[in-house]
Amino acid sequence: MDEKVQEDWLDARLRDEAPYIDDAGFTSRVVQKLPARHVRRSYRAFILLGLTLAACIAAFWFAGGTSLAFEAYANVAMMPVMRMLVFAAAIGVLVTAGCLAAALSRLRGRSR
Repeated sequence: MDEKVQEDWLDARLRDEAPYIDDAGFTSRVVQKLPARHVRRSYRAFILLGLTLAACIAAFWFAGGTSLAFEAYANVAMMPVMRMLVFAAAIGVLVTAGCLAAALSRLRGRSR
């Protein structure tokens, strides 16, 4: 509670004591002369997605194709329900942790 009161007091004090200093349009002229922001188009995500898809298709083909898929489906279908729930929960936790780590990493990158 004291932090909020202190922040409000500090904000009010800074607003009251920060008069605008007229610079005869200097700031606006500088901003107008700045070069336009260069937007860099990156195809990295598309390249990585394409390579990942190609690697998955190659692994599927080298592993025996559809017979591997049918065997995997049969193994999952015969798996006990409790083990399936544990695997699903573990995968959910791992995906959530990965997304959280990526978001925090991105947030730290922006704050610098």
